[in-house]
Amino acid sequence: MKTVRITLALATKLRVFCAATTLFAVFFAQSAFAHPHVWVVVKANVLTTPDGKITGIRHIWTFDEPFSAYATLGMDTDKDGKLSREELTPLAKVNMESLHEYGFFTVLKQGKNALTFSDPVDYFLDHDGKALTLHFTLPAKAGEIGIKDARLEVADPSFFVSFEFAKDEPVKVEGFKGACKVSLKPPPPSVFSRLSQLGEGFFEKQQGANIGSEFATPVTFACP
Repeated sequence: MKTVRITLALATKLRVFCAATTLFAVFFAQSAFAHPHVWVVVKANVLTTPDGKITGIRHIWTFDEPFSAYATLGMDTDKDGKLSREELTPLAKVNMESLHEYGFFTVLKQGKNALTFSDPVDYFLDHDGKALTLHFTLPAKAGEIGIKDARLEVADPSFFVSFEFAKDEPVKVEGFKGACKVSLKPPPPSVFSRLSQLGEGFFEKQQGANIGSEFATPVTFACP
């Protein structure tokens, strides 16, 4: 049986999170066909020059345990009961290649000026025995902007994947010689309470719409 490796971008494009066709039904039965299907906890370090020009962003994404389990089926090639960084290298590479189409679900703006990114570097996956964590850095490519009054969002427009910033040090600024106040504004609880009232049919009808922005947590930077 041919194995199709799970990637985050593949979920939004094909609505498939499976290591093999037979796992498709099992995974979605367990997730009750309700959006979102995958949960990611995000930490982000915004990289700058000393004077505040943004040079890139370093992401650390930790996936929920069910997704991590399905994504890594059959990857323990040495059968030692652990997943090494080397064993996870092919999956990390496929994720980087597929996420490129979706802009890595990352938007960083200053006013109307949006930062664009070069190909990711320093990427790898690790596994703590329960969850996968994806590490990667996106270097700035064009549309040079500064950290002052910048705004960051990490979100899937289809809300098939839920991105939530970590409670401990969710976003940091590295390299800036001054001090920055980082503020996160999560959506009100009422937004998430609506999820229990929305069936999968609702989301299918909204394909192409930016539903994820309603559930996103904007991050703003107040820097002198």
